[in-house]
Amino acid sequence: MPGPAALSGFFFRRVWCAGVVLLAACSESGRSGPPAPRWAADSTTVQLAAGPHYARGAGWRFFWGTHYRALWATPITAPVLRLATAVPGGLTPLQAGGSYQSRTLRLRSPTGREFVLRSVDKDASLALPAGLTRRVLGRLMKDQTSATQPYGAYVAAELAAAAGVYHTNPRLVYMPDDPGLGPFRARFANALYLLEERAEGDQRAAACFGHSPAVVNTARMLRDISQRSRARVVARAYLRARLLDMWLGDWSRREDQWRWASFPQAGGVSYQPIPRDRDQAFFLFDDGLITRLVAWFVPKYHSFHATIRPGTVYGLTTTARALDRTLLSTLTADDYRQEADSLRRRLTDAVIAHALTAGPAETRAAVGARFGPLLRARREQLPGVAQQYYEILAKEARLVGTDQAERFVVSGSGPGQVRVKILACRPAQADSLLAERVYDRKTTTRINLYGLAGNDIFELLPPLNTGISVGLYDGAGHDLVLNRATSAASVADVTWYQNPDNQRPSKAGQVTSQPDRQPELTSNSAAWLKRYNLHD
Repeated sequence: MPGPAALSGFFFRRVWCAGVVLLAACSESGRSGPPAPRWAADSTTVQLAAGPHYARGAGWRFFWGTHYRALWATPITAPVLRLATAVPGGLTPLQAGGSYQSRTLRLRSPTGREFVLRSVDKDASLALPAGLTRRVLGRLMKDQTSATQPYGAYVAAELAAAAGVYHTNPRLVYMPDDPGLGPFRARFANALYLLEERAEGDQRAAACFGHSPAVVNTARMLRDISQRSRARVVARAYLRARLLDMWLGDWSRREDQWRWASFPQAGGVSYQPIPRDRDQAFFLFDDGLITRLVAWFVPKYHSFHATIRPGTVYGLTTTARALDRTLLSTLTADDYRQEADSLRRRLTDAVIAHALTAGPAETRAAVGARFGPLLRARREQLPGVAQQYYEILAKEARLVGTDQAERFVVSGSGPGQVRVKILACRPAQADSLLAERVYDRKTTTRINLYGLAGNDIFELLPPLNTGISVGLYDGAGHDLVLNRATSAASVADVTWYQNPDNQRPSKAGQVTSQPDRQPELTSNSAAWLKRYNLHD
């Protein structure tokens, strides 16, 4: 009998196949192309709708959702971007790019400052394989861009600033058929874009990036923190950013949706998050018959409503789960509560009202009337949402060392509790504490400790028969398990997963051991990075 995943996949495919039939049945014939933009007399602005092609009849909306079609179809006024005069000396196009849906173009000023153009309109069909699949489903996928709020990024930037989260500052612009586009002219001319600073490199002049001397991508940040113990992410800053994501309903927070502001510290570096690409903030997908069915089977497609239902938190946070398990592993329930309470205090009614004035003047009244009550209602739920997410991550905790030598001390801390300390081992110096946390079997069923490379020590201080399973993954290097227990019963919940390369004599005593079945993911920092989606 097929399992739940197979049945879900079967049903999901059937829903989309039925949708293709309904696509033809509900299609409105004779649809003309988008109207030409109306230019101001001085040619400094144009008036046009971001997506007039998303306006659909009642039959289509019944099956495929009303979404934000009215906002997409509302004509708005946008300033015209002239590359030659946008900044002193002009902007030069460098490189075209984009992810699943967006078109992007990197621009550089004569001073070396870089910007990015990101298309307002998207094309989700680009995520489909080329060929028959795209031809059959492409039009439908393209239509579902209307589930995104076309001007949500401007509101999100204002709210991030109030929340104390680093952010880009997108501006709405219209790119005409500018000869300065050069070889990119055919692809990028005559469309609406978000123009924003490129979050990369030396940003000491940018307050929105914390005046960081070096902004890096996620791959570089992860590589650094897994190679050396003196490189750390400020976990509470990342938690604050993630709670902001949940408040905004932004489910698309995969690894490439982040940049990291680095700051030199004594002997090391700290990183703070810069969320980017707020395309999916305020996502509204479940207001059609078929899209609601799809949302049931693809929980990450969280729709932005007044209530954040308990069951939706897991799906809403799925795309960043690997990052969250790594970067939030040392935080306690009190940390989550304090950050949620801090956000509630910062995000006042006045802050929300001001943020909702961002974006085109023609849509401000509609945006304010619709999103003000929703944001205020969701704000009051942040403490409960934070507690739910703490429990999701705490159930199976993950603590990761580095390629340098660390000492992991695992001890009992009262009935049903395990205390874990991670200390850096430094030659001719006392070990220095990197992290410490107590886990309770009420919320945690398993703790996995990963040493990666380096000559690590795993020290077990009984009693550890707490009801919480503990896994020791030694990784590469010559590692040592020191078992201070005098009986097998006191360490019955501990399992040592040995790397094939570990030849160091052990004092594990009666600790259960077995081969690590996936050393290609646990041996060192390079292996560890294979867990993340770093190639989008």
